[in-house]
Amino acid sequence: MALFGLGLLLLAALGLVLTGLPAFLVVFAAAVVGALGGLLTGQIAPSILAALPSRVVNLLESDLLQALPLYVLMGALMNRLPVGSALFRTAVGLMPKSGAAPAVAGIGFGALLGPMNGSVGASVMALSRSVVPLLEERGLPPAFISALLVVSSTLGVVIPPSLVLILLGDAMMAAHTIASNAMGRSERIMNTQDLFRGALVPAAIFVLASLAIAWGAASRIKVSAPRSDVITLSGGEIVLSLATVLAVAGLLGGVATGLFYAVEAAAAGVVVLFMAAALGGRLRGGAMVGLLDEVIGGTGALFALLVAATTLTLVLKVLGSDKLVADAVRSLPGGALAVTAGVLALVGASALILDAFEIVFVVVPIVAPPLLERATDAVWVGVLFLLILQTSFMAPPFGYALMLAQGVRRTAALPVWRAIMPYLAAQLAIVILVLTVPSLVHLMDPPAGGGLSPVLTDGEARKALETLPLPADDDAPPLIAPKP
Repeated sequence: MALFGLGLLLLAALGLVLTGLPAFLVVFAAAVVGALGGLLTGQIAPSILAALPSRVVNLLESDLLQALPLYVLMGALMNRLPVGSALFRTAVGLMPKSGAAPAVAGIGFGALLGPMNGSVGASVMALSRSVVPLLEERGLPPAFISALLVVSSTLGVVIPPSLVLILLGDAMMAAHTIASNAMGRSERIMNTQDLFRGALVPAAIFVLASLAIAWGAASRIKVSAPRSDVITLSGGEIVLSLATVLAVAGLLGGVATGLFYAVEAAAAGVVVLFMAAALGGRLRGGAMVGLLDEVIGGTGALFALLVAATTLTLVLKVLGSDKLVADAVRSLPGGALAVTAGVLALVGASALILDAFEIVFVVVPIVAPPLLERATDAVWVGVLFLLILQTSFMAPPFGYALMLAQGVRRTAALPVWRAIMPYLAAQLAIVILVLTVPSLVHLMDPPAGGGLSPVLTDGEARKALETLPLPADDDAPPLIAPKP
């Protein structure tokens, strides 16, 4: 029945690609098929399925999940404010007069606001509405604009404190706890703040590389439409742009350095944006209803996917599929580097057909615990997961962001693929760099005994404790040792 469970994963993947149904429906349908098969064969006892509601309730008690609706609301408010146009015009107006300025501004806009949009799909749609028309006005080629859209939409995967990082940090904490317990190791369990800090340096390197590539490529382009390099900025645009940059940078820096938690940062951002939208008349009439519909729909889809994935992973565990995967990972030849590279290849292949949230909810809980038994640096593994996800989302021909962008833009495939290749090469170079130099993800760690040592939130501590099985005897080693 373990192989049957792996077949359920393949069934879910095919369902997502072929049916076009919402992800949570497909994942839950796969779980139902697995549960029925297990009940008919006697592999699953009815009492196990009766415990599912308690499992879901315990999962949703995590205070970290409060950040989900807040970040969805932040993205929705951003899209209703004239932030995109103001930031773009201000960036182009302040940079040296060059045809490359709009391209650089587009990448910068994606880096700044990508973490607030929630998912890659939401980023593609938001950027296609706000930035793409401005790039088209500057006369840039369609394939070049589509490549910028793909790259910018994936920046939210690696730049903290995005939803992907928050949810992956939670999943990696649970996986790290399970692996430490299985190996009897005494170590501090990672949390989401560790992953935030670990992702900062690789994300910064890729953003800088993307800015350089965009500048170089755009400088060689002969625009197809007349444009004016002179932009007259109003005082309101400059104030709005500066306020947005300072606010977002403050949120990112505060969360990454541990001054406040992601939920607190999201709540503060929502209050400021909501006041700005209300005072600017952006929420009058039916706008508030539309805003609530968008936020409730997006949040509901995420929570529904989380519940469906929890149900599927429970079925897979009962069927023994997780043990089959764990044995396969444990049997891989080579050291921690080779094993990690092998699992990254699997995650990267999954990202060609699954969104980041589906991978975090379904794939990571299965492959991460056995991997962390071989590779003990959980932050390093988590950052590599983020980087390989971003790489796969950009990779032709089936990259998730690439296909979404082509669906929105309706541009020819081959020119877009050629335009995306320099960015993809830079991303692969960063993956290899982080894979071979693990210390790169620890450059932002606080000094030993410093005041910024990450602390588990109540929800994270409860989740870690619930993940731990009872020790076999009183002499079992502690799993969460104090940080020296």
